[in-house]
Amino acid sequence: MKEIIAVIRPNQWQKTKSELFLGGFNSITVHRVYGRGKQKGLRYLSKSGSLEEGIVFLPKRMVTIFVNDLEVEPVLKIIERINKTGSIGDGKIFVLPLEEAVRVRTGENGDSAL
Repeated sequence: MKEIIAVIRPNQWQKTKSELFLGGFNSITVHRVYGRGKQKGLRYLSKSGSLEEGIVFLPKRMVTIFVNDLEVEPVLKIIERINKTGSIGDGKIFVLPLEEAVRVRTGENGDSAL
């Protein structure tokens, strides 16, 4: 089992969600978050021509999906296909091992709990 965390642009969330649902990945958690990567937020030129800091933290969506090992590649492909523009700020995807999952209602554990 794996945990996939994707940090994406907010304007790509609806399309990403729709494509994940079409792919059969319905169990998703999403958070509105703020952050920055290598781009260091937004900067602008002042009237004097110097580079000034603007918005230091940018709005993003953090999407979390728990899947079995065989579903990792299809999920990654969907997220990358929808969110890749080739520009700074496209986001990041993290894949982490998931040791255990338990469905509270039924007591199922492991893959069957997902």
